[in-house]
Amino acid sequence: MTGPQDQSSAAALDGLSFEDALRELEMIVQKLERGDVPLDDSIALYARGEVLRAQCQKRLADAEARIEKLTVDAAGTPVGAQNFSAG
Repeated sequence: MTGPQDQSSAAALDGLSFEDALRELEMIVQKLERGDVPLDDSIALYARGEVLRAQCQKRLADAEARIEKLTVDAAGTPVGAQNFSAG
């Protein structure tokens, strides 16, 4: 069950760009790694970080799916792909 605060937090998170969410996640990681944050704050930061991580992961998966649609024809054959030659 989600409350009004959970819904407003989710809406605010949807408004963040991928770059802003990643930047905030990096700041949270830095704070937690320093170890000078009180326990209750650490738990709240960890929870926020987990939400941000999931949001970033979802956006990356969505972007990957969009790219795959652009680079695969109707038959599922890659479009514009070239053979790789390591030599």
